Amino acid sequence: MIVKPVKVWPGRSYPLGATWDGAGVNFALFSDTATKVQLCLFDEKGVEFSKIEMSHHTDQVWHVYLPEATPGLKYGFRVNGPYLPQEGHRFNPAKLLLDPYARAIDGDIKWNDSLFGYVVGSSEEDLKKDDKDNAPYMPKCVVVDPAFSWGNDTRPQIPWHKTLIYELHVKGFTALHPQIPPEMRATYAGLSSTVIIDYFHTLGITAIELMPVHQFIPERFLSEKNLTNYWGYNSIGYFAPHAKYSSSGVAGQQVDEFKTMVKTLHREGIEVILDVVYNHTAEGNHLGPTLCFRGIDNSSYYNLSPQNKRYYLDYTGCGNSPNMLNQHVLQLIMDSLRYWVTEMHVDGFRFDLASTLARELHDVNRLGVFFDVIHQDPVISQVKLIAEPWDLGPGGYQVGNFPVLWAEWNGKYRDTIRRFWRGDPQQVGDLAYRLSGSSDLYETSGRRPYASINFVTSHDGFTLNDLVSYDKKHNESNREDNKDGFDDNLSWNCGIEGPTNDPLIVNLRERLKRNFLSSLILAQGVPMLLAGDEFGRTQNGNNNAYCQDNETSWINWDIDTKGQELLEFTRFIIKVFHKHPILQRRRFFSGHNSNHLAIKDLTWLHPDGREMAKSDWNNSQIRYLGLRLAGDAIDEVDEHGDNIVDDTLLILLNAHYEPVTFKLPQCPSDERWELVLDTKNPTPFSELLLFECGSRYEMETRSLALFKLPRIRHTHIKKLPPKATSENELLFGKSTQMWFPSPKTARNSDSQNNQNK
Repeated sequence: MIVKPVKVWPGRSYPLGATWDGAGVNFALFSDTATKVQLCLFDEKGVEFSKIEMSHHTDQVWHVYLPEATPGLKYGFRVNGPYLPQEGHRFNPAKLLLDPYARAIDGDIKWNDSLFGYVVGSSEEDLKKDDKDNAPYMPKCVVVDPAFSWGNDTRPQIPWHKTLIYELHVKGFTALHPQIPPEMRATYAGLSSTVIIDYFHTLGITAIELMPVHQFIPERFLSEKNLTNYWGYNSIGYFAPHAKYSSSGVAGQQVDEFKTMVKTLHREGIEVILDVVYNHTAEGNHLGPTLCFRGIDNSSYYNLSPQNKRYYLDYTGCGNSPNMLNQHVLQLIMDSLRYWVTEMHVDGFRFDLASTLARELHDVNRLGVFFDVIHQDPVISQVKLIAEPWDLGPGGYQVGNFPVLWAEWNGKYRDTIRRFWRGDPQQVGDLAYRLSGSSDLYETSGRRPYASINFVTSHDGFTLNDLVSYDKKHNESNREDNKDGFDDNLSWNCGIEGPTNDPLIVNLRERLKRNFLSSLILAQGVPMLLAGDEFGRTQNGNNNAYCQDNETSWINWDIDTKGQELLEFTRFIIKVFHKHPILQRRRFFSGHNSNHLAIKDLTWLHPDGREMAKSDWNNSQIRYLGLRLAGDAIDEVDEHGDNIVDDTLLILLNAHYEPVTFKLPQCPSDERWELVLDTKNPTPFSELLLFECGSRYEMETRSLALFKLPRIRHTHIKKLPPKATSENELLFGKSTQMWFPSPKTARNSDSQNNQNK
């Protein structure tokens, strides 16, 4: 800590934030238009005991050095300047402000009118400055010691094409887990406990994607309803791990606990990806509180309306958007990203509403400054980068338009898969693109299949169980008259809304869950699984549970028989993914004969055994499709330069309301197709089931089946001489090259995620 009187030195303008150097602490804060900045120090009880004027400033950075300060010291800033909202300035020295670069933040926000820079309830709205001190109601920044014993920690660096992402919430994942000690539940420590790591391993995921762990606060209107911002998409500290996820409760200890979690997961070969929210802050619109950026330099940090700088440009529906044209705002985001990579050792980022970050003067520009800087950065460019490629502004839906190096949440994959298994017409053309890696979205720009993050469900929307159990959202518990959340969920309740004991409907729902999981894991691209979907977690029809910090959102580990069956099925299908490199391609299928073998790498099949023709693709009533993935025509090499070969896989999908009989493709010599799985069965097969090539296989209504030809057949394949009949023609008859509907005419009415954060 520090004793009075406080010894003060000029300090340095870099690095920004509070930096402990072993002898004292340097404080540095950027503000372009401030006239005075004060550093405020607090004791352990939160009482302000010193106010230090930061009289030195260099290149718009105010700085001071306290030679007697140590880690654990709590602090904040007060910033003077004009209060002229019409001109974009909202300085108010009565308001204690958080450090944008704080490495730790302690304490909860206690909602009070003094947290607002203007007089709440005034007839002048936000134009009349409020002079009440907000310090008693504000969290405090904490000086931290960055030293940590990482030992020989190394990032797993799992290749994109072998990655399987598991999206989860730090608190909700372990809050109810009976095998985790109560003091460790809902924390970083609980997430890295032995029982959870064992679960990750048995499930087969390679990376966890954590919903926001940057320090965040709940909105006032939620607190007044006895609700809270559970998801965390309301950031206020871009360098500080959320304090409430720490098991110790000691100010500043959340940093070491987070690092320990990452170190432990890395040791087990599991990557850590953070969902980051740089597209808006917790300060909201012009009527929001003054907590940090607004009071430090409002006109620099935020996009203000050119017509009236009193108001904010809002591309997220959350009240504000960052001013990406300001070099200091861009520096803040880049410094934050680098910090989480270099100091916290995370493996990548998923950028919430990423289109907002690309905006320059209202436009979304795929070659924007933000992307240019990311690509040139030697640290950030080397980790996994995932975009949520939309926002709520004009032209904000940008699926397929992000640059090389970026993967994207593929909203078109989600929508097409949902429509297909719901039984909608005119889906097989789009389905073919989605199952084969979405080449229509990514190939022309030089990107690979793993640019597509495939998902059926995510935190935002129905869970998998609810997707097949509800036609409508049921968000009444959010206390917004069920007006929040997305209305068009592309869901189907199978005949009854919500829970039922009808065995026909229950069995259909379970089969549809297996269909969705199989389609997700067997498609080209990077699969992302929502935590709990593997055993049928429900939110009781709530498709926007952002404010439900309770059993609605928490994972219920009391798994029933149906859930156990689904869990075993999920584990099995994920094992299939890891076993077969044909499901992990790094290049798009060509649909032509391989350079080495006279066989197509991918063949689309009609149930009668022939290749799909153009007329089939254009037939709006077709709700079935087969695809043959040639394991001997992968035409790629592994990390050692050896040719990759695999079993040949056959995937059959029937979304029709009636059974469909497929003719299995012919195959050389005396080989037979091995049935790997059929979603009409709740569990994987316990015995080997073989089918003659060319025989008939009846597909249950709304089901998926997977067959394979063992790798041994590759010893029989010979290169064919020029002009010889290709193996494809021997197996399927003479045909043209693979055909897809044109991307420009593909029937895909894109639906935007309507996030309510």
